[in-house]
Amino acid sequence: MPTLYRLNRAIALTGIASRRKADELIAAGKVMVNGTLTTDFSLLVDIDQDQIVVDGEEVVTRFHDYLLLNKPKDYVSTCDDERGRRTVLDLLPPELRHLKPVGRLDRDSEGLILLTNDGELAKLLTHPSHDVAKIYEVTVKGQMQPSDYSALAKGIRLSDGVTRPAKVRKISANSHATTFEMQLYEGRNRQIRRMCAALGYDVNRLVRVAIGGLQLRQLPSGKWRRLTDSEISTLYRS
Repeated sequence: MPTLYRLNRAIALTGIASRRKADELIAAGKVMVNGTLTTDFSLLVDIDQDQIVVDGEEVVTRFHDYLLLNKPKDYVSTCDDERGRRTVLDLLPPELRHLKPVGRLDRDSEGLILLTNDGELAKLLTHPSHDVAKIYEVTVKGQMQPSDYSALAKGIRLSDGVTRPAKVRKISANSHATTFEMQLYEGRNRQIRRMCAALGYDVNRLVRVAIGGLQLRQLPSGKWRRLTDSEISTLYRS
């Protein structure tokens, strides 16, 4: 029995456009199905049998793919970079470079990056209203005081407002450095670094170790693997 999708959803599955952009293309009269121009967003199509042409080019459906990547330092988490810096896509084989990173880690940070062509999951994981937890291991210069942990957990006033409450747990500390775990429910630009700087600490190392129920575990730096069905289901429940 064929699997049928609404036309806008089928176009989104190809990875060439979001569903919203697909709606725009259909409305603009740039989509043909089996040789016939259509402006019907809800037309049901069989992605295995029907020919879909978008703006003069036949498209091939890419089923959803989900990768976990351990990002090293000195890579940017974008699809391309105007300054010519290495991106996380450079760590993937060519056939997987249509995938997009979900959220960002700054160039100096390391750890878990999810890449997928599933736009709905990406939105679920990144929209602030969904409260998806992201866990980081942070090492700063110097020995943090108990009041500093409390301040990070309560919220720090930054230039773009007070940060949301977080969970903070000390891992280790000496006079030279402190390592702690921080669980956030938002993702402002360079947020943890800015929070630590507000308390007078420089970050030596920052590693994201989890998103929702997805764990980085023992994956070597610079390596990737596909998610299991169980992990994908867990992310959708995050």
